[in-house]
Amino acid sequence: MGKELSFTLQPDANGILPDRMIAAMADAGLILPAYPFVESQIQPASLDLRLGDIAYRVRASFLPGPGATVAERIDELKLHEIDLSDGAVLETNCVYIVPLLESLALPPNIVAAANPKSSTGRLDVFTRVIADGTRRFDMIGAGYHGPLYAEISPKTFPVLLREGSRLSQVRFRVGDAILNADELDALHDAERLVDIDDADLANGVALSVDLSGESASGFVGYRAKRHTGVVDIDRRGGYAINEFWEAIAARPDGSLILDPGEFYILASKEAVQVPPDYAAEMVPFDPLVGEFRVHYAGFFDPGFGYAGAGGQGSRAVLEVRSREVPFILEHGQIVGRLVYEKMLARPDAMYGQRIGSNYQAQGLKLSKHFRV
Repeated sequence: MGKELSFTLQPDANGILPDRMIAAMADAGLILPAYPFVESQIQPASLDLRLGDIAYRVRASFLPGPGATVAERIDELKLHEIDLSDGAVLETNCVYIVPLLESLALPPNIVAAANPKSSTGRLDVFTRVIADGTRRFDMIGAGYHGPLYAEISPKTFPVLLREGSRLSQVRFRVGDAILNADELDALHDAERLVDIDDADLANGVALSVDLSGESASGFVGYRAKRHTGVVDIDRRGGYAINEFWEAIAARPDGSLILDPGEFYILASKEAVQVPPDYAAEMVPFDPLVGEFRVHYAGFFDPGFGYAGAGGQGSRAVLEVRSREVPFILEHGQIVGRLVYEKMLARPDAMYGQRIGSNYQAQGLKLSKHFRV
């Protein structure tokens, strides 16, 4: 226990921990990787989580709840085990639980929150992190000591995974770091967070969908094809777009009908930026405005779209799925909000700087797995 004392925060600390503090947490025994971290695993404001060597196919998704462990629930619900050490294919619409190579021994003042990585969301791989005794997905409470697990359910493409594959990322925060209305207004006045004059800043920066086709040569997005081949989650630029995706041309009226159960990649009308001392997260817009879900992967790192990190404003890519009924999206319709939070300190490396960031200065863009 004495080793943990080497990591201390000021009593009034308030913000998301940057890259060097994540590394210091690991050095102090607060993050416990089964193997040393690999290159680029520590991002500016998050840590990528790695899959272990076994996946359990389970009957249904679950939360363990207070007093129960994930391992106990796996024993009750597992159908079979899959060895990931040499890679294995996870099939669509099945639910798998995979122990992660990172476990946590959080101090009483640090909480953790997980989210899918951008490339995971853009493949329509539904994934959430589970911890022992929890009532919520992707939320790990202060003081948690124990293992982490990924729930994985590919929704459109079967995916090839292996031990060490990275589908999820975790942020660590202390205090309440979300900017209030006045702080967000002031930051927008200083940095111009979106490239429009009449930005909607109520409860975060509003983002709307671009269905004009003007920024992507007449196209507004992609719809995923069914019954495709397998996507290797670790293979970059390995697949032809037209084998997996159908490009969607802009309509004269600026609308798009979402078919139930289909998966779409669209882009925000606004170009956004995240200044170096802040991080952001996309949160769903009011569910009462439409039967669709936007954006599985919600973390935006410090420097995303930021001119000083090579961004010049970047579009937010929207992962969109309609629910039970067809739904018409209109150009400029608000689909989500970016909530900004303070960093506890500026990261050593910004998004887009020397860390293999795939989506800096992006427009409408598929995941890194597809050849441009």
